[in-house]
Amino acid sequence: MKSSQVELPAADTSYALSLDGRRFTFGAVMSGAADHGQFVTLLSPDGRRQLGQVDTVTAEPGGTVSGEGALLGAIGESGLDARGTFPFGSAEIVTAEPSMIELVYATAGATLNVGSVLGADAVTARLIPQRFNRHTFWCGQSGSGKSYALGVLIEQLLVRTRLPMVIFDPNADFVRLGELSAHGEEAESAEEAALLQSRDIRVLRPAGDSADPLLVRFTELSMPSKAAVLRLDPLADRAEYNELLHFERTIGSRSPEEIIPRLLRSESPAARTLAARIDNLRLIDWELWAGDRPAVTDIIRERPDATVLDLGGFNHPDEYLVVALAVLDELWARREERRPILIVIDEAHNLCSPENDGPLEVAVRERITQIAAEGRKFGLWLLLSTQRPSKVASGILSQCDNVAVMRMSSPADLTELAVRFGFAPAAMLARTTGFRQGEAFFAGGFVPAPTLASMRTRLTVEGGVDVRVPLRAEGARPR
Repeated sequence: MKSSQVELPAADTSYALSLDGRRFTFGAVMSGAADHGQFVTLLSPDGRRQLGQVDTVTAEPGGTVSGEGALLGAIGESGLDARGTFPFGSAEIVTAEPSMIELVYATAGATLNVGSVLGADAVTARLIPQRFNRHTFWCGQSGSGKSYALGVLIEQLLVRTRLPMVIFDPNADFVRLGELSAHGEEAESAEEAALLQSRDIRVLRPAGDSADPLLVRFTELSMPSKAAVLRLDPLADRAEYNELLHFERTIGSRSPEEIIPRLLRSESPAARTLAARIDNLRLIDWELWAGDRPAVTDIIRERPDATVLDLGGFNHPDEYLVVALAVLDELWARREERRPILIVIDEAHNLCSPENDGPLEVAVRERITQIAAEGRKFGLWLLLSTQRPSKVASGILSQCDNVAVMRMSSPADLTELAVRFGFAPAAMLARTTGFRQGEAFFAGGFVPAPTLASMRTRLTVEGGVDVRVPLRAEGARPR
C-alpha cells in the first residue's frame, strides 16, 4: 500500500463510476496503486469531492487493477457529510490526503486512540466510544498481540469514558492495569496517564496472601448455579435438590467448615447425603468462599471503573467457573437497574466454548448466551476475546456487532468470520494473514469505516508476558 500522500498513477482508461451514490467502481489504475482498505478521494468534473474506501481489488491484464469500494461522505467546507454522497458518471480517483482521512474519524466522534492507520501513519486510528453499547468480538491467533492490543483498548476506555468494566483475566494480562509503564510516564502521554491513575481500578486475586481476595458467597448464587456447583439434577437427585432448596433455612448463615457437621446432625437422610456430596467434592477446601468477608459481587455493586478478576491462580480447576457464574448471575439478576457495564472476557473459550459440557461450563455458557441475546437493552455489553471464532458458541458470536481481528492464518477461520460478520469486507479480512504482531482490522459500529491499524504502545504494564527461551552464555561449552 502506497503512502497516503502519493496520487494514484492512472492509465489512459482510468475512471471511477457510481450509479447509486453509495458505492463506486474504478478501473485500470496501476497495480500497487490501490489496495484493500485504502482511502481515496473522488473528484467529479464539476469540482465536487467525495471520500471513499477501496474494499475490493482485481488484477487486470497489463499490470493494472480494477475494483470497487464504498463512498464515505461528501467533502465540504464544514467537513465530511456521510449522508451527502451522490452518484457520478466519471470521476478522477486519487489517494486521500491524511487531512481527508482524519475527517472520517473526527466527524463520527471517534475518540479512542488505538494506533495509526496502516499506509497512513500520520492518521490516528480511533474507535467510537458510544458504540460499545453493542457486543464486540476480538480475535487473533497466538502471538498476534491480541491481549496486548486489548489492553490498549481497555486503557482508552478508562481514559475517555466512564463506562465501568469487569474483566475476566485468566492469564494475569491485566492485573497491573493501574501501574504506568515507561511509555506511560513519557511527556506526550502525561495527560492520559494522569486520567488513568485517577480511575478506581480494583484487582481481585485468589485468596492466598492477597490483600484483595477474589471470593464468592455460595448463598447468593441462583438455585440453578448452586445445583451446578454440586452437580445436582433436580429430577435424578430430587431429594438432595429439595434439601438444597431449603439450604439456608437448614444450616443458617454458618461458616463453610460448619456446613457438613450441621447437615450430618440433621434427621433428614437427604441432608446427610448432601453432606457426603459436599465432602466428596471437597467444596469446603476451596479457597474462594467469602464467609463474612466481602465477596466479588459486593465490589461490583459499587461499580469501580475497572474490576480485574485474576482467574488463573486457583487450586481447584472449577473455582474460576464459580467466580464467573457468581458475577454473571449478579449482573443478570440486577439487570432492571440498567446500570451499564462492559463485561470483558479474555480467552473467552474458557467460559463459552460450544464443546464444554460439564454442569458448571454449561451454566456459565448459557448465562453468557442469555446476556448476548437479551442483555444489550439492560446495559450489559460483552467484549469477547479469543484465538479462533470456532471456540465461541455460535449463539453468542452471532450477537456481536463489532469485530477486531489480528493476525489469522487459518482460511477456515477467515471464512467463518466473513460469514458471521457480513459488514466486514472479506478482502480486507484476508489481509490479516499477512499482519505483523500488533496490527489489527476493525469493522462494525464502533469504527466509522473498516480500518486497518497498527496498535499503539500501552500506557500500563502488561501483566502476562511470554517466557523466553534460555540461551547458552557466549563462549560456554556444552556439557
